[in-house]
Amino acid sequence: MKIALISHHPASGTTYSPAHYMENALRDSRIIYEHFDICQASSIPSGFDLYFRIDHGDYKDDIQADKHPAVFYVIDSHLKKPFKKIAKQARHYDVVFCAQQPSVEPLRKKAKTDVQWVPLGCDPRIHPKLDIPKKYDIGFVGRDAVKFDRGRHLSLLKEKFPNSFIGLTPSTEMTQIYSASKIGFNSSIQNDVNMRVFEILSCGCFLLTNKIKNDGLYEILEEGKHFVTYTHEKDLLDKAGYYLSHDHEREVIARAGHERVLQHYTYFHTLQRIFNYLAFKFGGKFNDLRLHSEFLPAGKNWSQLQRRPH
Repeated sequence: MKIALISHHPASGTTYSPAHYMENALRDSRIIYEHFDICQASSIPSGFDLYFRIDHGDYKDDIQADKHPAVFYVIDSHLKKPFKKIAKQARHYDVVFCAQQPSVEPLRKKAKTDVQWVPLGCDPRIHPKLDIPKKYDIGFVGRDAVKFDRGRHLSLLKEKFPNSFIGLTPSTEMTQIYSASKIGFNSSIQNDVNMRVFEILSCGCFLLTNKIKNDGLYEILEEGKHFVTYTHEKDLLDKAGYYLSHDHEREVIARAGHERVLQHYTYFHTLQRIFNYLAFKFGGKFNDLRLHSEFLPAGKNWSQLQRRPH
């Protein structure tokens, strides 16, 4: 199998993106691929066994409609404007894999193609759990989004728990922030299971997030076992205060969430779900894409991957 991997090349964008993480996973799988920037889409040659495009948030360019089989992993379909552009382009792909569960049926109807849900994940090499002191009460890396509930909730947390890190930091420092935080805070603006959910847990940090309804979160994680949610401002402050004062209970949940994502929701697993579905759908040589295990071992053996014998 030879794959054309199509996304933004790291040289032309961030190296901390799902496309970068999934390329790492593809490299680990030892499957042969050649990378093309999406701006080269019109000149990608024929002869590949699979054309695999990863969403990058810009829909100006697209691969040629005669390139098959072609699959598209879309991430921003939960946003109104990107959804329209994605639906228009998705029509000529054989399979579209959707990171956000609520987008599956609308996209399937609009694009009239095969659409499957495959959630995002984490890359434990980029966001490992560091053995460092918990010096922050609350950790949040990102924009405060003042027009949304997130901005108001972050202001409340800053005021109530001043010994916190809340703000922007280079992507290379995100791991240090979450590993050093007792609570990792998430507020999903568009009801999406975002990257922050997996990144916080990957760093071994306790996850406190708003309720994300009907988007598959409760199929991925068990509330109260792997993470905790809040429903309103008082509930947010009450739960943050409770878990800050109950170290053992907090760390039990943090460890369970950390183990859960390492065993089932790394980007290797994202790639595995995609490839296993393609093997099921197309059969034949696509069975060579099946990856070896249901999960990756944590810790030192995490990157020791093997292909399934066939």
